[in-house]
Amino acid sequence: MTTSESAATPDTDGTGPVVRTASGAVRGLRERGLSVFRGIPFARPPVGEDRFRAPRPPHPWDGVREAYAFGTPPPQETGFLGRTAQLPAPKDDDWLTVNVWTPDPDPAAGRPVMVWIYGGAFKLGHAGQPGYDAQHLAREGDVVVVTLNYRVGMEGFALWADAPANRGLLDQVAALQWVQENIAAFGGAPDQVTVFGESAGAGSVAALLAMDRARGLFRRAVAQSVPGTFFSADLARDLAAALAAEAGREPTAADLATVAPQRLTEAGAALGTKMARYTDRWGQVAPTTVPFAPVVDGEILPRTPWQALASGAARDIDLLVGHNRDEYRLFMVMAGLQDKITEELASATLRLYAPGGEAGELAYRSAFPDATAEQLFERVQTDWLFAMPSLRLAEAQHTGGGRAHVYELAWPAPGSDGEFGACHALDIPLLFGTYGADLGALLFPGGRPTPQAERLTSFFRRAWTTFARTGDPGWPAHDPHSRLVQVLDAEPQVAPYPGERARLIWEGYDFTPSRLLR
Repeated sequence: MTTSESAATPDTDGTGPVVRTASGAVRGLRERGLSVFRGIPFARPPVGEDRFRAPRPPHPWDGVREAYAFGTPPPQETGFLGRTAQLPAPKDDDWLTVNVWTPDPDPAAGRPVMVWIYGGAFKLGHAGQPGYDAQHLAREGDVVVVTLNYRVGMEGFALWADAPANRGLLDQVAALQWVQENIAAFGGAPDQVTVFGESAGAGSVAALLAMDRARGLFRRAVAQSVPGTFFSADLARDLAAALAAEAGREPTAADLATVAPQRLTEAGAALGTKMARYTDRWGQVAPTTVPFAPVVDGEILPRTPWQALASGAARDIDLLVGHNRDEYRLFMVMAGLQDKITEELASATLRLYAPGGEAGELAYRSAFPDATAEQLFERVQTDWLFAMPSLRLAEAQHTGGGRAHVYELAWPAPGSDGEFGACHALDIPLLFGTYGADLGALLFPGGRPTPQAERLTSFFRRAWTTFARTGDPGWPAHDPHSRLVQVLDAEPQVAPYPGERARLIWEGYDFTPSRLLR
């Protein structure tokens, strides 16, 4: 149960705020000075004849629809990083819904709008997760916050020959179109929309920047820990065939539509446990155990985000992008790999992920001469998976004539005596203030923030909402000469990019789509 759900009570006169959308009227709740609306459909349920298809506008309704509860999460895996997520029981097939937190649903208010896109390796996650409770961001930042569900896993990202690619991205576009059509009625300004997301959500933001279909739907973008894994069509087709085989079906939407969604999520999870065996076929993607990512199909997603931004595709979009210093530490700790990394494993990992293979290994060992095998194993995967893709997105934006502000989160999480460091996903509880929810409960013992964490949260929230309002988070834009970034630590400061040694190793490397090797 989220904080806001526990406080969910109608106004004292027995009625909550009512807003009329293009599909019908919705009634929300007043919660701690905000009007909150949950579970509003932005598209039809993607089931039956609409399964594996592009989203279609929602069916209209008569009367006033109660928008008190989050919509049903999309079908997804329940386990990740050795943890099992507790999903709410499905109420219906309304997977594609939005939620709105607004200080005042007054059409004349015209507040900035922030649209959150969750992460989860493109195979899990939903907008109703307690860690995404947007009440603090909306109230303290005086902004309207929208969160949305999108299809994940086989429903949203597997590439079938007879279905559109990137259905999860098309869901996000449909949600942003809903925002354009309806957010003014909730007190938001449709011409002041910022999309923001973390991990797979940041990859989605990056993809939206490159998509013609998303043009004009938002003015600003925040990408927190952009993953570098985008798939070529040939790799995506091969993975899709393997996924379908796990379900005992042909890799077509027509055949797979006869299979219950939960059975398909089980097939996706089963393939993930086997992927590491196929490094010679699937390359760098295989050890990630994640068979889903946006597909550079030439139509829905014509080019990678780095190619698109370098050509000027998003020069009119204000961009805020960054990463955490120790991204891969989360995955190492959760997998229990501390003190288990041998020199042989470190060498194999460096050769797989560093630019140039063996030359890349030598470059890392030369740049970090005192690093242990474990530190090198972690460093190269942090760089390959999140740090360098994030930094290079900012560089591509600059090349294309746009502006980007860059940050690095360097403050270590207090959980488990600091062994997590400034790990992946630490920015979520710091931004939303949800220290006791989801991974926040692991990173903050007892769900209690330290005074440093509270100060950093205030900085995060102020910078993000100021950026949504003005396009400037409060520090200089990134350029290839000074390379200034905002370092988010106990004492935030603007400084030259701290990961310069790694950046030089990756200089000139192109983040092309991951491809099929044989």
